Formats: sequence, C-alpha cells, structure tokens
Amino acid sequence: MTKHILLMEGPDAKGLIYHVTKVLFENTCNVFKQDEYVTPSGWFFMRTEFESPLDLPAEKIISDLRKVIPNPEIHFRTNPKVKKDIVILCTKEHHCLSDLITRFHFNELSANIKAVISNYDILEPYVSKFGIPFHTISHEGLSREAHEMAISEAIAPYNPEFLVLAKYMRILTPSFVSQFPDRIVNIHHSFLPAFIGANPYRQAYDRGVKIIGATAHFVNNDLDDGPIIAQDVKKVDHRFTAKDMSREGKDVERTVLTKALKLVFNDQVFIHENRTVIL
Repeated sequence: MTKHILLMEGPDAKGLIYHVTKVLFENTCNVFKQDEYVTPSGWFFMRTEFESPLDLPAEKIISDLRKVIPNPEIHFRTNPKVKKDIVILCTKEHHCLSDLITRFHFNELSANIKAVISNYDILEPYVSKFGIPFHTISHEGLSREAHEMAISEAIAPYNPEFLVLAKYMRILTPSFVSQFPDRIVNIHHSFLPAFIGANPYRQAYDRGVKIIGATAHFVNNDLDDGPIIAQDVKKVDHRFTAKDMSREGKDVERTVLTKALKLVFNDQVFIHENRTVIL
C-alpha cells in the first residue's frame, strides 16, 4: 500500500465528504485521517490521508472525483506522503540553518536539503561538513535584479518544491517571488504584524515590550505581510537590552521555523485570502 494525501478546497456544498470517501472506498483505499474546515464565508477545506494499492495512480482518484464533483471551482490535488526537496537561503546567522541541517542529518526533517545559498561564505565550512552543496553568491557590485538572477540560476538545477529563508536578510523582488508562488517560507524575528522590516528587536526594545516573538510566514510581494503559518513568544522585562532580546529570540525563531516547516512539508497548510488554514 502507498500512502497519499488528498487536498481539496472550494465552495461548500452538501455531500462533499460523502463523495470523496465513497470514491476512495470504491478504489479500495483506506482512509486513516481526515480533517475539514468551512470558513464563515462558506469556503470548504479538506485534508485526507489514505492508503492505496501500489498500482493505483493518484490521477485516477482525481478523475473519479471530477465525475461526481464536477464544480470547476473545487480544486483537488494529491501528494504522495514523501519528503519535499528544498533549497535554503541564509546570510550570516547560523542558528536557524544549523537547526534545520541537524534535523535533516538525523532524519527528523520531512525534507531533503538539496543546497544552501548565501550572499556570504561565512557558513560554508559548517554546511560542507554535512556534504550539502553550498553556493556563495555575493551581492556586492550587483543590482538586486542581477543578484537574484544569479540565485535563480543556482537554484534551477535542484528544482526545489520550497525555498526556506533561514535568516536571509535581503528583501526579495516581486519578480523573484513570482517564480515560487506560495513556496517561499520565511522566519521573521518579531510577532507580526508588529515590528516589520529591519532591526525588530531594537524596535521592540525602544517600545518597551514585555514579550518578544517570531513569525514564520509565506513570502509575498509586501514586506513581512505574507500568510502567517506559525508564531510564538517569550516573556522579557525592562532588564533586557536589545542585544539580550536578540539572543533570547533566537530560540523562538528556531522552534517557530521548525514548527511551520513541519506543517508545510506535511501538506497541512492551505492559503486563503492572505491567511492560512491548517488542518
């Protein structure tokens, strides 16, 4: 038996769950987990984990579903329950990158790290110890567009399903983002929507906050405004300097990014109207 994940979304209607489970039953599939959600505006989401005979193509399930649920506004896709291929972008900070590489090394990350790309070579010795290709693409002397073109050329041979920005401290242009729609995950060191942009810990310190946080989100064309996947916070007080907050915040950044990627790689995240639905 082969494990699959069926994802479905569209306008709510009577009988949707019945039709899906009936089609799976008729194809001798076994459903072992299912979650649904309907928004207040009537948009339906469903995630179904099932096992199928080894010789049953996923396309057959989609074809059968289209016969009983012909509404073109309802979208289906099936993903075999396997690891995703990713490329990581970073700058100088190691904490998020090293956490992901360690999890990958010990088979605790539902992804294959195909390569790491950075605009500095500082982290290359560490990454190379794990046999992961490392590409240094300096931004010095290049326009933002030229730099991103070089990055795109380095990414292309790996054909990743997702890009992960593990403290990649450069703003991506709409042209670059459009190459990977809803496929770039970023970790931002604040509890968005507070303190967007650069130096959020300094902003938090200046504001005298009593909690600091981190946010993992999909990247879109607006700075730090993409659909939020996961967040967490940590208490601080007046004794914390901006440097203290930054140091303490690194732990939150690691855990939030790991949590978000686990959800994304397990096909649990839907995007709807700049929000996420997580099943």
